Amino acid sequence: MTDNSTAGPAPTLFTWEFATDPYPAYAWLRENAPVHRTALPSGVEAWLVTRYADARTALAEPRLSKNPAHHAESPHAKGKTGIPGERKAELMTHLLNIDPPDHTRLRRLVSKAFTPRTVALFAPRVQELTDQLIDAFVAKSGEQGTADLIHDFAFPLSIYAICDLLGVPREDQDDFRDWAGMMIRHGGGPRGGVARSVKKMRNYLAELIHRKRESPGDDLISGLIRASDHGEHLTENEAAAMAFILLFAGFETTVNLIGNGMYALLRNPDQRERLEASLAAGETDLLATGVEELLRYDGPVELATWRFATEALTLGGQSIAEGDPVLVVLAAADRDPERFTEPDTLDLSRTDNQHLGYGHGIHYCLGAPLARLEAQTALATLLRRLPDLRLAAEPGDLRWRGGLIMRGLRTLPVEFDIPPNRRPDQYMADRASRM
Repeated sequence: MTDNSTAGPAPTLFTWEFATDPYPAYAWLRENAPVHRTALPSGVEAWLVTRYADARTALAEPRLSKNPAHHAESPHAKGKTGIPGERKAELMTHLLNIDPPDHTRLRRLVSKAFTPRTVALFAPRVQELTDQLIDAFVAKSGEQGTADLIHDFAFPLSIYAICDLLGVPREDQDDFRDWAGMMIRHGGGPRGGVARSVKKMRNYLAELIHRKRESPGDDLISGLIRASDHGEHLTENEAAAMAFILLFAGFETTVNLIGNGMYALLRNPDQRERLEASLAAGETDLLATGVEELLRYDGPVELATWRFATEALTLGGQSIAEGDPVLVVLAAADRDPERFTEPDTLDLSRTDNQHLGYGHGIHYCLGAPLARLEAQTALATLLRRLPDLRLAAEPGDLRWRGGLIMRGLRTLPVEFDIPPNRRPDQYMADRASRM
C-alpha cells in the first residue's frame, strides 16, 4: 500500500457533495488507499477497491462470494447489504446473491434471452418506444420545447422495454412503472416505500407466473417456466426472484446509462458534434465506441454489488478477513490512469476500452447487449431528432440520486427549439410524413 503519511486527510465519502462529483475522492483513494476500509451510510463497514487491476482481480475472485450468508455481521447488518425489502419478500435467490453451482444453473436459463442475436430482434420495439416517448414530450411542449430526460424519456423507455421482454402485459406496465419509480428514489420517497413496492412487485410476479404457467407466451418469464417444467428445477421463488432482479437491474442501469450519457454529451459539445456528424453520415462505429466510453467515463453502476470473503485473503496489499464485505468501485477503476490514457477526458473514439462498467468474470452483466441497444437507440434518436437539445439548468443545480450501488441523476431538464408557427401536432405530422 502507498505511504499516505503526507497525503493529507482522506476525503469524506457518500455525502451529497461527494455524489455530485465523486471522481476526485476516488483519485485520492486510488493513489493513497487503493483498498480502503470505511463505514458506509448504513453503518456497515466494508472494503472499497478502487484500482483497476485490483478491481478486475476482485470481480473474478472465487473467494469473494455473492451470498450474503457469508457476511460475518449480525442478521440485522446482513439485511442492510441488499435491495431493501428483498429479504422479507423472499426474493433473495437471484443472480446477484448466489454462487456456483446455483448461479451457473440459473444464469444458463436466462442467458439465451440476452444474446446479441435475440436482442437484435427486439430492436424495432426499442426504436418504436423511443420515438413514441420523444413524440409525447414534444407534443406537450409549447413554443419552447422542454422535457425532463429522466422522467419523460429514459425511465419509461427502460421500464417498458424490460417489461415487454419479461412478458408483463401492456395494461399492467404502468403499475410496474410506479413501483420501479419508488425503488429508484433510494430514500427520496415515503418511509418504507421501497420495501412496500418490492412486496407489491413480488405479489404481482407470483400471480403472473401462475398465469403464464396456464397460458405461456413468447417471453422470458414463460421461458423460465418452460425450463422449470422440463427438469431444470426452478422453484417458484427462484422464478419470481429471477424476474425481479432482471427487472430491477435491467431498468435502473439503463436509465442511468442514458441519463448520464446524455448529460456527458451535453457538457462535452465537441464530442457531441463528432457523434452528430458521424450519425448524419450514416456511420455507426462512433456510436458503438461512444456508448462504451460513456459507460467508462460516468457509468450507471458506481460500485459493483456486494461480495463477502469466504476465507481470509490479501487484496491490493490489504488483509481481508473472513466474512468481510468487499465493494469494487467501478467508477474509480474505470478512471485509473494506470489503465486508461487521460481517463478524465471523454473520448468517444476510444478503442482500447476494456472498462468494468458491466463487471467481469462469471457475474458479467447478462443484460449488457440490451442496455447497449437501448442506449445507442436512445442517444442516436435524440441527437437526430432534437439537434439543438441543451441543458435547462446549471450543472451545479442538478441532483444525483442517493444510494450506494447506482449512479444516476434525479432529473435532467432540457430545452429544444420548436420553429415558429409549428404547433406540436404539426411537428408530429411532419415527422410521420418522413417515416
